[in-house]
Amino acid sequence: MKLQQFGWYSAAMASTVVTLLLLIWLSLGVGIIGGDGDMANLLYALVLVAITVVAVRGRFQSKAMMWALVAAALVQALIALLAVYTGLGLPFSGPVELILLNGFFVLLYLGAALMFRRAFKQSA
Repeated sequence: MKLQQFGWYSAAMASTVVTLLLLIWLSLGVGIIGGDGDMANLLYALVLVAITVVAVRGRFQSKAMMWALVAAALVQALIALLAVYTGLGLPFSGPVELILLNGFFVLLYLGAALMFRRAFKQSA
């Protein structure tokens, strides 16, 4: 199936859902910060809150979703910086692991944001 038929919006939404499910699984099931069950992993709920608030406020339109994912990337990066700066998760999660894993999620959010941007430009 060609992306033109599938649509940039649908591809971006699918990417966003998969990324959020992966974030939920890793943060609650495995533990990104520290070990399994570390309370610091609840900080990642702020990413879900950021996406939900901006997306609902913008009625899930592609431009609003783009900004929701940019906000999610910023929140994710701030959580990583907070965890590294305060030493959350030590000795289980070192600074390099936290930066790489959270950076991976930031790239996924920004990639989906670019797809929503493309969908917005295509519809305009």
